[in-house]
Amino acid sequence: MPPRQFFHCYETALGCCGIAWNERLALIGSQLPEENAGATRDRMRARFPAARELPLEPELPAPIQQAMAGVRALLAGQATDAAELLALELDDSALPEFNRQVLALTRRIPVGQTLSYGEIATRLGQPGAARAVGQAEGHNPFAPIVPCHRVLPSTGSGSPGGFSAHGGLATKRRLLLIEARATGQLGGEQGSLFGA
Repeated sequence: MPPRQFFHCYETALGCCGIAWNERLALIGSQLPEENAGATRDRMRARFPAARELPLEPELPAPIQQAMAGVRALLAGQATDAAELLALELDDSALPEFNRQVLALTRRIPVGQTLSYGEIATRLGQPGAARAVGQAEGHNPFAPIVPCHRVLPSTGSGSPGGFSAHGGLATKRRLLLIEARATGQLGGEQGSLFGA
């Protein structure tokens, strides 16, 4: 019998996010805000049809509350070491091995920093796999806990690449700008990153 699954939707500085986990308290997915709270809830129900919604935040398990606190801090632009997000166990068993490797490396990119698809491929020992890295990032089920918004087509290209969350590239740029400010970087210093 598969482990029971749960999800919760919660407010952040950017809107209503979602988080889903199993009874072992391993994260099975997270969701950046959709256009409104109802749309985020609908997306979570579609992504995790077997999951039961737990609507009362004080009743959520402590690791889930800590993960939500980490996401809230990140999206509010608070300087954080992301310890709450790194401590949470991810259940990535349904993903291909290459994707798991890509997301594990992506998860360790510090706030305010970026890597290119090619740099990740090289670090994985597969320098010709930049396109595959981009595809793995595009299927990241754990955004923003696994910060795929910190991965760009190429360093200094002036293009942020693609982004599959609601709002697309505008959302990716917004997340990067929030992090740049949180780490003391000025928006002007990120000019090439944002095409400014």
